[in-house]
Amino acid sequence: MKKIKWRKYNRAIHRDLGYFFFAMSIIYGLSGIAVNHISDWNPNYVITHQIINFGHPISRSISKKEVLAMLEKYDEADNYKKHFFPNRSILKVFLNGGSALIDMNTGHGEIEKIKRRPVFHLVNYLHYNPQKWWTWFSDAYAGALVILAISGLFILRGKNGITKRGAWITAAGIIIPVIFIMLYY
Repeated sequence: MKKIKWRKYNRAIHRDLGYFFFAMSIIYGLSGIAVNHISDWNPNYVITHQIINFGHPISRSISKKEVLAMLEKYDEADNYKKHFFPNRSILKVFLNGGSALIDMNTGHGEIEKIKRRPVFHLVNYLHYNPQKWWTWFSDAYAGALVILAISGLFILRGKNGITKRGAWITAAGIIIPVIFIMLYY
């Protein structure tokens, strides 16, 4: 009976899964960093605020033409959608990609613009499993991560393998989450 070369198959499985799921590792790595720091920044959108001042009170009978003329000063006339008065003293102007709120009594206001972050918006979209088939692919990736972790333990032999140096590093990687759970769970 021929001896099975399990190390050869282990390396091949580890290598091929690593190649196949390379993009998924980048996607979930980037979106994981974004989600970890969601209280520090908005990973999906860049939101900018610009203070505006027209220097005079604004009449409630302002026309679209006059609103466009006001927006021209801030290069936003081409982005105009419509305007309305949410209350007696505020003019709200809807713009492509944002809006403007203007105090009608003072003429002071603010333009808020919202723009998608190019990379993070996309990886976060994928991380939140937008379609059923994508969920299945993500589950396959999660299973592959388990296989990659286990097969990775047995790639090296000798002094750097799992029976020597690798055992200590693996133990440290296990102990850190265990300590965290003991302290904070």
